[in-house]
Amino acid sequence: MNPETWKQELDELFPQIVAWRRHLHRHPELSFQEHQTTAYLEEQLRALGVTEIARPTRTGLVARITGGRPGRTIAIRADIDALPIQEENDLPFASENPGAMHACGHDGHAAMLLAAAALAVRHAPALCGELVCIFQHAEEIPPGGAAELYAAGVMNEVDELYGCHLSSNFPTGTFGVRAGALTAATDRFDITIQGKGGHSSMPEVCVDPIVTGAEVIAALQTVVARNLRALDPAVLSVCQVSAGDAYNIIPQEMAITGSLRTFSEEVRSQVPVLMERIARGICAAHGAECVFSFERGYASVQNDPALTRRVEEGLVQWFGADHILHIEPLMPGEDFSALQKDCPACFIEIGTRNPALGTDKPHHNPAYRMDEEGLRWGAGLLLSIVAERLGS
Repeated sequence: MNPETWKQELDELFPQIVAWRRHLHRHPELSFQEHQTTAYLEEQLRALGVTEIARPTRTGLVARITGGRPGRTIAIRADIDALPIQEENDLPFASENPGAMHACGHDGHAAMLLAAAALAVRHAPALCGELVCIFQHAEEIPPGGAAELYAAGVMNEVDELYGCHLSSNFPTGTFGVRAGALTAATDRFDITIQGKGGHSSMPEVCVDPIVTGAEVIAALQTVVARNLRALDPAVLSVCQVSAGDAYNIIPQEMAITGSLRTFSEEVRSQVPVLMERIARGICAAHGAECVFSFERGYASVQNDPALTRRVEEGLVQWFGADHILHIEPLMPGEDFSALQKDCPACFIEIGTRNPALGTDKPHHNPAYRMDEEGLRWGAGLLLSIVAERLGS
């Protein structure tokens, strides 16, 4: 299938892709609340000629486009939920829903997948196999919408899975490619230190949870620094601490909450054991009690090396080798990992950073903006996958 033909058709479709994205940006909906978003996407898919559409969950949507000849089944996933952020952009299509904003590019992901569906329908007689378009809800809140869709069976009989993320970390017109571990597993820990409260003038009759907790916080840093190999990356961060109600009262307890980011399952399992041992040991030394809990979030996204190589070769053919960036692992999490249990998968980063347009703000920021030219490159990525994996 001729890349130049598909690229020309993509150029013709590009104004519609921008319009789709801007509509979604204007009407953001939070995780598990994407009812109008899903209705809009279904309306657009039916207008494009897609007839096989299902809602396996309340706010998730799956569309299937069958080619004219038998072949493999590939799935492409786009997340559709927004963030609980009040937008601070003066844009004609800024969010009209107070306290909700597409500040992570999900509106663009959905628009790009609509574009892939549009051209797949147009070229369906020439395609070999089936394209499954997964418009996934609730990526932003663990346990996430991907796990729900997987449990509903959307990955049954899928041979290959693909995903992507628009990113202000990379320049517009570039693709971030990496085989193996791409994103970190994202887990949460909670430690409650139960001491014995009392008057601040008589600490000798108390068991101070704050002093104990301070030692626990400092000692937790030795888990990574002194218990893991230097070749096993991990980030352990204490992000919330709560204790006390008055300046002159030693409180009864102290709560510590934080996150763990890892890439290997071995390290992910090892670290909480070390954390609990350290916390309980320090608490016991001070005569305090320790309540430790660890909640697994999203697993690490693992890019299949062979599939990633094929995608990169397709990108080089379509756009040229100078648009490929071989990137390091990324610490943010992604629930795309919940969909990739039974088949090889590949997830690509798409650059949207353009300081001249002010699109270099970080994601999850109220002033986040997207260089919409990145939608052209992202849609091109998806079309190159469809053409290469389902083409004759």
